Amino acid sequence: MNSLKTALLLGLLTGLLMLIGGWFGGQHGVVIAFVVAMVMNFASYWFSDRIVLSMYRAREVTEAEAPELYNIVRNLALAAQLPMPRVYIVPGETPNAFATGRNEHHAAVAVTEGILGILKKDELEGVLGHELTHIKNHDILIGSIAATIAGAIVMLANMAQWAAIFGGGRDDDEGGSNIFGLIAMAILAPIAASLIQMAISRSREYLADEGGAKISGKPLSLASALGKLSGAAQALPMQANPSTAHMFIVNPLSGRSLMNLFSTHPPVEERIARLRSMRTM
Repeated sequence: MNSLKTALLLGLLTGLLMLIGGWFGGQHGVVIAFVVAMVMNFASYWFSDRIVLSMYRAREVTEAEAPELYNIVRNLALAAQLPMPRVYIVPGETPNAFATGRNEHHAAVAVTEGILGILKKDELEGVLGHELTHIKNHDILIGSIAATIAGAIVMLANMAQWAAIFGGGRDDDEGGSNIFGLIAMAILAPIAASLIQMAISRSREYLADEGGAKISGKPLSLASALGKLSGAAQALPMQANPSTAHMFIVNPLSGRSLMNLFSTHPPVEERIARLRSMRTM
């Protein structure tokens, strides 16, 4: 159901782009906005591992340096039929984890120092299974596609804003847009695009939870881990870049007040309830 939901949301996002582009910029406007947004997002996708790992000062570790962590990742990667990803540790007390990389052959999993101190081994297995599922499901690619389409919509909305300021748009008698329509689109289109983009992110988290539970065979352990991580994030929010918040297993910004519709993650209570409803593998 979550895979279908992702496809439908991507289709809705694309439809919104075509509707806005056709109404304001025409076919050429859509193509230009999409190409510009694609170029802007290509680098972040292709070099996603280097960019994010560098941003959080992550340090790659070997099996000799972190034997238990390395062995957990290796065993789970074998269970998931994935190549062994690189393993990193991020300095910081806030417990969290993320996966990055453009595909399974250029992937990395990273955990914070805090998560290694707060989780039991079986809970850590559930968390790392979740992250490996993101890699297996190509979620970095899906997120980049959604960001590209949403970025194109924002560009068209900005074009509409400037057109409204300088009196652009076709004459009403010709059935075209007027200044009020342009203003409305400039305001509402980015909000709608953000809502859909966040909904896609939340659907991928549900899928990663399910996959992590299956790979590790321990849905209750993953549920327990999510409860601990969510509580810690509330007490000790991470100094994270909002543009990367969707990559973490729990929202690193959850110490702040966030509306569910604009959150990159589903409610932790719902995620825990779904995991508890799964049979122990």
